[in-house]
Amino acid sequence: MDEDVRYVRQILAGNKRAYIHIIDRYKNPLYATILRMTKNPQTAEDLLQEIFFKVYERLPKFDQKGSFKSWLYRIAINHCIDQLRKKQPQTEQIEEAVLHSNETPEVVLLQTEKSRELEKMVSILPDDERTILLLRYANELSYAEISETLGISLIDVRNKLYRAKKKLRKNVQEGGYSYGVSERG
Repeated sequence: MDEDVRYVRQILAGNKRAYIHIIDRYKNPLYATILRMTKNPQTAEDLLQEIFFKVYERLPKFDQKGSFKSWLYRIAINHCIDQLRKKQPQTEQIEEAVLHSNETPEVVLLQTEKSRELEKMVSILPDDERTILLLRYANELSYAEISETLGISLIDVRNKLYRAKKKLRKNVQEGGYSYGVSERG
């Protein structure tokens, strides 16, 4: 039995403390996903808390047949998309990690600028393609997990990922940037 499913069963049986294991396991990868979507650390923290409340409330609806991880990400992605549609776009913030880097200011500036340009290119992709890219490369979900998370076929996942990477490569070539967007992966 999957460890997540074991914890879900414990929670549903009345052991509310078992939910701590779910939170500990998924808080960092979910936060990273949300932060990439919102580009705002405070908003990401707020949404993360909302998502964990929402997941807890919906645990009785988890059918325990599919992957808990996919189910969790589906709730998280949908919640973020709903919230982002309600709000105006947020201004970009320089990540804390970049500010405290040991690199020279020139290297930090170049890395930050490359990262911003790539984020801009990704942000103009259609929502479905951007979400698939994020799940695949930021969260390292398999094609099957993405398919289950988004409720689309495996072929659709592959096609949309291919189209997204093709658009990014085209933008990179037109802009003269080289970010290593490969055909495979």
